[in-house]
Amino acid sequence: MLYDWAYGAFNTVVTTFVFATYFTQKVAADPATGAAQWAAAQAAAGFAVALLSVPLGAVADRGGRRRGLLGAATLLMLACTLGLWFVRPETGSVPLALGLVGVATVAFETATVLYNAMLPGLTTPQRMGRLSMLAWGAGYAGGLVCLGTCLLLLVFPNPPHFGLDRAQSEQVRACALLAGVWLAVFGWPVCVFVPESGTRRPWGRAIAEGAAELRAVLHAAWADSALRRFLIARLLYMDGLTTLFAFGGIYAAGQFGLSPTEVLIFGIGLNVTAGLGALGFAFVEDRIGAKTTILIALSGLTLLGLALLLTHDRLTFWILGHAIGIFVGPAQAASRSLMARMAPAGARAAYFGLFALSGRVTGFLGPLALSAATAAFASQRAGMAVIVVLLASGGLLLRGLVSPASDPGAAGAAGHIGQPE
Repeated sequence: MLYDWAYGAFNTVVTTFVFATYFTQKVAADPATGAAQWAAAQAAAGFAVALLSVPLGAVADRGGRRRGLLGAATLLMLACTLGLWFVRPETGSVPLALGLVGVATVAFETATVLYNAMLPGLTTPQRMGRLSMLAWGAGYAGGLVCLGTCLLLLVFPNPPHFGLDRAQSEQVRACALLAGVWLAVFGWPVCVFVPESGTRRPWGRAIAEGAAELRAVLHAAWADSALRRFLIARLLYMDGLTTLFAFGGIYAAGQFGLSPTEVLIFGIGLNVTAGLGALGFAFVEDRIGAKTTILIALSGLTLLGLALLLTHDRLTFWILGHAIGIFVGPAQAASRSLMARMAPAGARAAYFGLFALSGRVTGFLGPLALSAATAAFASQRAGMAVIVVLLASGGLLLRGLVSPASDPGAAGAAGHIGQPE
């Protein structure tokens, strides 16, 4: 749970609120160019994750090196995050900023694959959902506490503390240093104390056996109709959630006139409700099952999304927008625990590589469809309707999934998971 708390700082400070905004407004030539450059870097990172996640997971499985590779990925993410201090408010720093953020994102996603694969070995199947939800909630909390510390200690004071130079945006660049220290302080215990799984093998043997496992995993994934259905469903609803996070602020500003400060406050509030939702569902999922939890969350997101598209009232938008957050955390955390229940014990990291792949490989489709719908109908509301369609489509596909026998909501499902068609 400490690791979720630790890497929440990278998500919140670097990729969402502070550094992404600093890059588009102060480093890039102009905000539009900066947004395009940032999106291109994230797309390149997503492509790298798609290529690396499953092979690295297979090597980690066979080499008994999940913890060691997790530590290496965390150190790389830490080094890149600290390096963002050197990104000055000038266009000459664009390549450095995009390179560091891109590599840090790949390291972050790789670390997440290895970290998620540890979940089944840390608790019983009857409590797996609770641990996943509580840890996910800790991630939101850690990110928000780190963000609040950045804003109160570094960004807002004028003159800045610690002799920081506002003319060089040092009060903002220092937030990357704080996020890096946060990751180091809270992220190291999982790399040291969580028991290693599998037998430790030499690197050469681990790579050779990992390559063999990779072929077996890909074959098994293709033959397993339940796993295919889950990964495709997740691909759809994760595209919807990713697009929501990417364009929600733009929609709020365009349709309801929210200022940049109000968008920031709205985003913080959304993270608060998402964390509270994950914490609340932590005591529900192990009773009703991961699949049922995801379906409830997607139903809530779809209905609230439709209501948001129909409303023109600013106050109603604020209420419904924050209510959406209640279902975001549970949808993500229950997906993790459902994957943990579906993955075989000897290949969990490789299967979580597929899990990461399903969340990344088509990340461009949601924004592309939203852009096309917005242009075709000359309406932001029509564009945002794409998100509702993606969420609903993922839920409908998931509804037909036969859950693994270890999922509490899967009465009589034993023997149906992992069987070739």
